[in-house]
Amino acid sequence: MFRRLRSATVNGVCSSIIEVEVDLKRGLPQQTIVGLPDPAIKEAKDRVNSAIRNSGFEFPLGRLTINLAPADEKKEGSIFDLAIAIGVLSVSGQVETDGALDSFIVLGELSLDGRVRPIHGLLAILEAANEKGVTSVIIPQGNMKEAGLISGLDVYPVRRLKDAIEVLYGTRPPEKSGPENVKTGCPTASDYEYSNDLAEVKGQSYAVRAVEIAAAGGHNLLLIGSPGSGKTMIASRIPTILPLMTEEESIETTKIYSVAGLLKPETGLIRKRPFRAPHHTASAVSIIGGGKNPIPGEVTLSHNGILFLDEFPEFKSSIIQSLRQPVESGSIAIARADSRLVFPARFMLVASMNPCPCGYLFDTERLCRCSPAQINKYYMKLSGPILDRIDIQVAVKPLKAFELVKSQASARSKEIREHVVRAREFQMKRSEQKGGTKLNANMDTASLKRYCTLDGDMESILFTAIKKYRLSARSYNKVLRVARTISDLDLRDRINKQDLLEALSYREVEHILYSRPYDSQGYGYGAHVKR
Repeated sequence: MFRRLRSATVNGVCSSIIEVEVDLKRGLPQQTIVGLPDPAIKEAKDRVNSAIRNSGFEFPLGRLTINLAPADEKKEGSIFDLAIAIGVLSVSGQVETDGALDSFIVLGELSLDGRVRPIHGLLAILEAANEKGVTSVIIPQGNMKEAGLISGLDVYPVRRLKDAIEVLYGTRPPEKSGPENVKTGCPTASDYEYSNDLAEVKGQSYAVRAVEIAAAGGHNLLLIGSPGSGKTMIASRIPTILPLMTEEESIETTKIYSVAGLLKPETGLIRKRPFRAPHHTASAVSIIGGGKNPIPGEVTLSHNGILFLDEFPEFKSSIIQSLRQPVESGSIAIARADSRLVFPARFMLVASMNPCPCGYLFDTERLCRCSPAQINKYYMKLSGPILDRIDIQVAVKPLKAFELVKSQASARSKEIREHVVRAREFQMKRSEQKGGTKLNANMDTASLKRYCTLDGDMESILFTAIKKYRLSARSYNKVLRVARTISDLDLRDRINKQDLLEALSYREVEHILYSRPYDSQGYGYGAHVKR
C-alpha cells in the first residue's frame, strides 16, 4: 500500500515543501528511509516505532520504504517524524484518511511516548506554505505563538500523535493565524526597557556623540582607546538608543532566530534589535556561518541589529577579513560542493580595540611598553580594506581623576533615542519621496549624488582632506554618508560646512594608525614615549 503526504525542510533561512512517500509491502520486516536524509532523519524510524506503539497503535510488519522527494535535495532535522508516523499508520490501515492528507503540511518531532516536540524554522516553512497556496498545517503546540505571525493559514496545533489523527478525522477545529495573533507582538513598555543607560557614562561626550551619529545612520563604528577608557561600556549601551524594528524587520529577524533554534516557544515577534557580542576565540563558522549543514553565524544573527567585536585585533585575521563581504553587501554567501546558500547579514558593525598590545600607546600619563615590531604586528590584522569599511573611527581618551569625580553624566538613552528615531524618520521620508535606500549607511551612488551635494568651499575642504588623510574612494563616500546623517539629526536638507568637518574628524584615527606610527627620533604618538 502507498501513501503520499507533505512536510517541509529548511535550507538556510528559506524553506521548501517535501513530499513524504510511504510504501508498505509484504516481506521480512525492514525499514528504509531514502532521499538524502541526514543522520537525524535516519534515526526517525526508531522514534516513530516507539511513538506509534506508545500511542496505542501497532507498528506494521513488512518492507517499509519511506522516500523524501525530491530525492536530490538534502534534508535534515527531525521535522519529518510526525509526517512519517501518520504515513505509516495510513499504509497499515490503522488510520483512514480518505484523501485528507492531500490538503495538509505535517510538521513535528516525536518523542518516544508520542508527544510532539517543537521544531526550528517554522516561520520560514509557513511563508513557503503560503507561497505554495497551502492553507492547512499541522504543527506542534509549542510553536503556536510563532505560527500566529503569518496570516491566512488554518493552523492545527497538536500535543500528541493522537491529536494529529483527530485532525485528519475532522474532529479538531483549526486555529486561525493572522493579525489577531500578530498583535501580541506589538510594542509594549517592556520593549523599551534596558538594564543599562548611556547616562551611566561619565565624560566621553565626543564618543557618545559619535555613537548617536552611528545609530542614526546605521554606520559602522570603531572605538579605540586605552584600557578602562569606557569603550565596552559605551558600545554595550548602543542598543538602548536604537529604535525598535519595523514589522517587516521583526518578522525577518524572528525567522532567522527560529531557523537557528534560538526562538523561545513563548516568544512572539522579536522587537528589540539584536546585539551579538561573540568572544574573540570564536571559530570562523560560528561568526560567519556554515558547517556541514550550513547554519546562520553571528553575522546573520546580528541582521537588523549590532555585531559587537570587542578586542577587535584579537580575532583571527581570517575572520576579520571575511567580514568585508557582509559589511559591504549586507549578505553572506556560503558555498559548498553541492549547495550554495545566501544568508542575510545587514548589521551595524561596532568594534573596540586598544591602540597597542599593552594599551597605552596614545596615553599621555602611562608609559607604552610595546616595541615598534609588536605594534606593527598588532595592526597587521586590521588591513586597509577593513578599516576603509568602518564609517566612524573614534579615539576614546581615558578620564583623569578629577573628571571621574566631577564629570557630568551623558544624556539619557531615552533622549538620544528620540533624536535617532527622528533622524531615521527623516531619512525614510526622503527615501519614500524620491527613492533610494532608507538608511544613510546603505546609500547607493545615485542617492549620494542626489542628497550629498557640496558647495564650492566644502569641495575644497574635502579635496584637502583626501590628500592629507589619503582617503580612498570608499572612504570619500563614507565621509559624505556620515555628513548626511549629521545634517539629518538637525533635520536639514543640505549638508553644511560644520557637518562635513565633523564627519572628517571621524577619519583621523585611520590616518594616525597608518601614516607613521613613529617619527624619525623614535617617538610614538603617545606624546612622550621614547623607544
